[in-house]
Amino acid sequence: MRIRATVAAASGALALSALAVPAAHAGDHSAANLHKPTSAAEVFGTAAKGSSKAAAATRTATAEPVISKVVVNGGKDIVLGTTASKTISISVTASHASGVVGAYADLWHGTDPSSEDTIDGAILPNEDVATCTKVNATTSTCKLTFTIDPRYDLYKNSLAGTWHVTAGAFAGNDTDVAYTDFYSTARVQRLSKLTVNAAPEPVKKGGTITVTGKLSRANWEDHAYHGYTGQPVKLQFRKKTSSTYTTVKTIKTNSTGNLKTTVKASADGYWRYSFAGTSTTPAVTTAGDFVDVK
Repeated sequence: MRIRATVAAASGALALSALAVPAAHAGDHSAANLHKPTSAAEVFGTAAKGSSKAAAATRTATAEPVISKVVVNGGKDIVLGTTASKTISISVTASHASGVVGAYADLWHGTDPSSEDTIDGAILPNEDVATCTKVNATTSTCKLTFTIDPRYDLYKNSLAGTWHVTAGAFAGNDTDVAYTDFYSTARVQRLSKLTVNAAPEPVKKGGTITVTGKLSRANWEDHAYHGYTGQPVKLQFRKKTSSTYTTVKTIKTNSTGNLKTTVKASADGYWRYSFAGTSTTPAVTTAGDFVDVK
């Protein structure tokens, strides 16, 4: 069980108390984590104004902190293979007249985080308390880290794609909060691999070069790599004397993810395959395979 720190007012200073949230700890991967906080009260404590629907209804629009920016993984897609875990960060920038002393963020997959029937993935921060750095008297940027293990957190392939980003901020007056489960979205993707082999080497000018390869991607259900079928992949060529690749043709992977095509040998140079990626699978390009044309 994750013990999340909550923020409370004590002698005008920031104090921390423990709030037990029924979720797997970041270091405990005995089961996929499908539980997350769904309110400011759970994250920042019941003393915070706006931690209940009734309080939120009476809070003025100017009372809560303004979250101006949330950056997930440095603005890049989150890409996971079959076994290796990855640690990313989420930073929350927020402002309030009294300053900002705390923040919260998480990632979740589904439609309604408050219902176990409509959420099938949740990734919670490693830390109980965000590390906040003042930008100025009213604004701070707060950072949390998240360790994602594909063997547990990403237990099915359908989790690849768009995830929701939760964001919250706690004001320096130890009272006002901002919180939303739908601040923005981030993409979590299945790592892709691509190979190329151009043969024969060397080859006579005007002869036939056969270029083979395979596009595969991580399968989070059996922790292996399988061919990505029916995907367009570009065959590209760069002359030995050039630094620029040009696309020769586009072919599709077969039912096992394999690629095979032929071209005529015209000059010494490098052949490579390039895949543009999809919403669930990142782009990938091979290194060039040199063919000497005699």
